[in-house]
Amino acid sequence: MRRCPRVCCHCSVVFAAISVLGNQDLQDAIKPREVWFHSLNFNTTLRWQPGRAGEREDTLYFVQYKVYGQSKWQNKEECWGIQSHFCDLTEETSDVQEPYYGRVQAALAGIHSDWSLSCRFTPWRETTIGPPTIKVVHRNKFIILKLQAPRSAYKRKRGSMIPMTNYYDLLYQVFIINNLLDEQHRVLVYEGKDKVIKIEDLRPGVSYCIVARTSVLTLGRSSTYSNKQCTRLL
Repeated sequence: MRRCPRVCCHCSVVFAAISVLGNQDLQDAIKPREVWFHSLNFNTTLRWQPGRAGEREDTLYFVQYKVYGQSKWQNKEECWGIQSHFCDLTEETSDVQEPYYGRVQAALAGIHSDWSLSCRFTPWRETTIGPPTIKVVHRNKFIILKLQAPRSAYKRKRGSMIPMTNYYDLLYQVFIINNLLDEQHRVLVYEGKDKVIKIEDLRPGVSYCIVARTSVLTLGRSSTYSNKQCTRLL
């Protein structure tokens, strides 16, 4: 009489173990990497790199944030189940003296990774401050510069943008470039807080370019240079 094959009692346990192992590998492979805050004039985003599995169109990301010292994480609803690699947290980090954390989780095929945590981020200390804008008015032998401080991400109640001078004691550094000479040679012609500056003793018939940057002495940092504004004296 032919016997039926013996039932493998532990097969379901083995298959379950393989499934769990596969899920764990996927969790590790899709876990976001290098989570960090990027901030310019308090326009702040949380950013990340995809996991070592690489980018997949069907990978979804979930973002949470909290103030340092709080125990409860807050969901960022607009960044819950997104495919982007960044999330705008400008409003959530509007108390610029507070330190914050962000974290990101990935999901693929119903499998969720562990959370990836950012470093601590304090907007006032770590946001990048932009350069001023420049308006150039030239006369026969001198140039008038009108400087405007960079604007922050936040608005007054009346709707106008709050300048970064509300948050920092900014200095302006103004440099002039004589286009007859090396264009990379910038000469510092002014450093201070004035918004209207007169540059004199310039040669008629010569083309000059102006760049400026902001500086925060308390933080030991300067902005990048502004766009060049050029003029030719008559």
